Amino acid sequence: MSYLLPTLKNSARRFLSWAFIKFKKLLRRCFKFCQKKISFLPTAAQTRLFFNVLSKKEKIIFLCFFSCFILSFIFLGSHFYFYNTEIKPSKGGIITEGLVGQPRFINPVLASTDVDRNLMEIVFAGLMKYDSQGNIVGDLAEYYQISQDGKNYEIKLKENVFWQDGQPITSDDVVFTIKTIQNSDYKSPEFINWVGVTTEQISDKKVVFKLKKSYFSFLERLTLKILPYHIFKDIPPENFALTGYNLEPIGSGPFQFKELKYNKLGKIESISFERNKNYFAQTSYLNEIIFRFFETEEELATTAQKGQVQSLSISNPDFLKSLENKGFNHYHISLPRYFAVFINQKNSPILSQLKVREALNLALDRQEFLQEIIAGAGKKVLSPILSDIYGFNSAISDSDFNLEKAKELLKEAGFEEVEGRFINPVQKIQFNFTQYLEMGSRGKEVENLQTCLSRFPDIYPEAQITGFFGQSTQNAIIAFQEKYRDEILTPWGFKNGTGIVAKTTREKLNEICNQSIEESPTLKFTLHTVNQPLLLKTAEVLKKQWQALGIEIEIKAQEFNELSQETIKPRNYQLLLFGQALNIIPDPFAFWHSSKIDDPGLNLSLYENKSADKALVASREAQTKKEFTENLEEFQEIIIQDKPAIFLYSPDFIYLVSNNVKGINTQIIVDPTKRFIDVENWYIKTKRVWK
Repeated sequence: MSYLLPTLKNSARRFLSWAFIKFKKLLRRCFKFCQKKISFLPTAAQTRLFFNVLSKKEKIIFLCFFSCFILSFIFLGSHFYFYNTEIKPSKGGIITEGLVGQPRFINPVLASTDVDRNLMEIVFAGLMKYDSQGNIVGDLAEYYQISQDGKNYEIKLKENVFWQDGQPITSDDVVFTIKTIQNSDYKSPEFINWVGVTTEQISDKKVVFKLKKSYFSFLERLTLKILPYHIFKDIPPENFALTGYNLEPIGSGPFQFKELKYNKLGKIESISFERNKNYFAQTSYLNEIIFRFFETEEELATTAQKGQVQSLSISNPDFLKSLENKGFNHYHISLPRYFAVFINQKNSPILSQLKVREALNLALDRQEFLQEIIAGAGKKVLSPILSDIYGFNSAISDSDFNLEKAKELLKEAGFEEVEGRFINPVQKIQFNFTQYLEMGSRGKEVENLQTCLSRFPDIYPEAQITGFFGQSTQNAIIAFQEKYRDEILTPWGFKNGTGIVAKTTREKLNEICNQSIEESPTLKFTLHTVNQPLLLKTAEVLKKQWQALGIEIEIKAQEFNELSQETIKPRNYQLLLFGQALNIIPDPFAFWHSSKIDDPGLNLSLYENKSADKALVASREAQTKKEFTENLEEFQEIIIQDKPAIFLYSPDFIYLVSNNVKGINTQIIVDPTKRFIDVENWYIKTKRVWK
């Protein structure tokens, strides 16, 4: 290396000499220019003279000081610029969102799936909308007025608001949208929300909604997206679901339809939407949003890992974990929803005992649910009124985890603890079946039949004692007949059980049911839920914690449609692990009023309490926020005392968005599709502007 040093020194010397010459030339030009403007500056000749009188050492010192001056000037100038400017969002950028499913109706009247509602959020506007804090504010509406009796809502539309094809938005569009929903020929999923509401057009920009009874939460109904009258007015009901506008919509929201792409199998691969430059509010910073559609969450997660989508939401905790450290910000957004175990007391005499329900409640450590199931992304829930979200008084309850107290309550209820398990002492019953029983039979003898069969988990695992001969009882009789085939079926030449309690079946039942049982049955319940990862994990934690109490739990997971039709609809369960969602203005009437016990009602606990009914109705018809709150808090206290359900937790909605996307400030949404409520504020590009 030593032989290279002279060469390097010579090269450095030549470079410094060249730089010095160039610097002198630059100075001469500057001085010549400045001389014309400022008379006291030295001439070029004087400048040359200045350098000629300097020694080599002095020249180097001068250049060093001059360089420091230039650097200081640059530093001060930069500091001044950065101090007096700030980074602001700039127009530009495209994001791709991944969704599981296929779009069908991007139409406020027909949309029924989350996929459709997601797309609808960015294309259409409503009279009202939610802001990022969960407040209901005006969207197309400039203002609203509510009559003193709470039955009339007058809406004034904003001036100069237009559809994306340039046509003005008027009250004709509002009236048309509501009347289309109310017309049963269109089969709108929104139909139930608009029963009994009259819409009256006052002027081109004013409309009045008239209610038969005051309804405190009605303002939230006005977040419904509005449909363009001039596009759909001539489309008859039979063609309404077939029109191309359902996939290539014309709306009034921050984004407008751009392009639709299909794959080789004819399925929709993606839909892209571009910025609506004529949007009546703040126009979006993003140029475009592209939605890509996937068959499964696993496929979506794999694509996200490759960086091919910039935003997505996934319910499976395992897939969610696989996307950690993959360039996504995880936004935790509050949702007014909760998961609970709903107790059907009519299907279990044991569960009809308050002390048993209290014991089941006290045996649960809800903190474990938060940590094991949703990794702390949520809140404990003790009542159907979510105090943290709505600002109600917190539920005053004895629901804190206390296993020893839970055991004491079971003992007080008459159950015995044997080797860490609670058993139900058997009361000897003399069975004497005399009636012909089949599907649809009712009465005491059916109840006795179910009581007998419930002693045999291999025959009647549901162990439901209802007094009604339903499908589960018929299945149990078939299992019983086939277990004792030689005595019941063979004499009649049958190969399979009939499910009918006739002569030989009655004789065998009388024999078996009246035999002495050596061991008392263990306290055991069946827990039904949806075959979905989050709920299955929750069910397993419930089973583990209740086993610590000494109660056995059998988990029965079903696909949603099967659970809905075979279990929930006929109320064929003892314990049901399920979720319920509220609105921003809570109205738990549909979930807890006694009029909603039977299908299609949503009172999953079959709960009946006159005081609770009264409080629910009073909250609905309240005239003031104070009256509304007081009645819901009264309802909450009644529920806490009666314990018709065991409330578990409220999970956050977790939205994954690329680190490159900024401006997402949403804190609470009524449902996951509302995550786009402030999409016009999202941005990728930035610029500096003067303060």
